Amino acid sequence: MSRLAGYLGLLVGLGILLSGCDQEPMTNQPKFETYEAAPRWPDNQSARQPVAGTVPRDAPVELTVSDNLPMPLTRELLERGQAQFNVYCSPCHARTGYGNGMIVQRGFPAPPSFHTDRLRNAPLRHFYDVITDGYGVMYSYADRVPPQDRWAIAAYIQALQLSQYARLDDLTEEQRAQLDQDDPAAAGTATSAEEGHQ
Repeated sequence: MSRLAGYLGLLVGLGILLSGCDQEPMTNQPKFETYEAAPRWPDNQSARQPVAGTVPRDAPVELTVSDNLPMPLTRELLERGQAQFNVYCSPCHARTGYGNGMIVQRGFPAPPSFHTDRLRNAPLRHFYDVITDGYGVMYSYADRVPPQDRWAIAAYIQALQLSQYARLDDLTEEQRAQLDQDDPAAAGTATSAEEGHQ
């Protein structure tokens, strides 16, 4: 009998609790529908602008469809690539790209030099993919470096490689004149470096 009374009391208690919940106000509360105008919100829009730095889900796929740089190669892009390279890559690769960064000097395995023939001939996409997926003992930086910055770093690596093997013959007459005007000693150094590579 006491067991039946306990079940009956439980059912009555549940009934009281359930009758106290009115679903109507919860489902019909004031709200904005998608893209509905919102007079007291900025720009009269109920849909908010994404937070700065938000990456759309399809952005990485869109940015990695080819080996070519998916944005214009500009001085600003290379400067951004250099800044990000110095933050994320130089501890192991060093700012020069020879693979003797501070971490290596403290006993960690040395990464390959970017100035080897294999990496000098690697396509731009190779560097992007290594930053994204990791390679050997290097782990992925995909969660730290957004896709646009990965491309910027990759472009900077190729500029860094080019800087180590630039020849005076690669310059236009105007560039040679500018080099002579800016630093006559540098023009002589470039000639000496060119002779050393031959």
